[in-house]
Amino acid sequence: MTVHKSLSNIVVLISGSGSNLQSIIDNADNIGVNIQSVISNKADAFGLQRAKNAGISTKVIEHTHFASREDFDHALIRYINTLNPELIILAGFMRILSTDFIDAFSANTNKILNIHPALLPKYKGLNTHQRAIDAGDSEAGASVHFVTNELDSGTVILQKSVAIDPSDNADTLAKKVLKQEHILYPEALKKVLQK
Repeated sequence: MTVHKSLSNIVVLISGSGSNLQSIIDNADNIGVNIQSVISNKADAFGLQRAKNAGISTKVIEHTHFASREDFDHALIRYINTLNPELIILAGFMRILSTDFIDAFSANTNKILNIHPALLPKYKGLNTHQRAIDAGDSEAGASVHFVTNELDSGTVILQKSVAIDPSDNADTLAKKVLKQEHILYPEALKKVLQK
């Protein structure tokens, strides 16, 4: 007799092309997840089409329609609460979430994951690839971490690194790191859900 573990419900927040979303979609069975909804703050985000192509529900909540960051985050909270997901996955979601949002989903157990294109704790924030090159680092990479109220500072779940070649610039390094992100995010999700 085969015992089947039920799928874990997740929602994915995006702002752009959704290439990390696609890697999660492609590996959903292996990870053991059901993507309940893909939510974007931008109506023209290509990741919404990726979700629709996979038969996944989408929702657009445009931040520009709200008077404040907190009002936008409260609209997100209300929608996500209707779904009650096990995890909230940030995959190229280019908004800094308010304390209200983070606290709403991290009171007892942290439910929010993010992927960051650097080997945390190095290079929090933006322009990570150029900063690694400028520092003369021999490697760069990506980190999946739990989201806390401090930017890119939550507990790291998994990391993958790539060598920085002398010929690399920020664009070539970004492409190498992104390939690793597509492997890393599904692995990190699976690790979190197996605990």
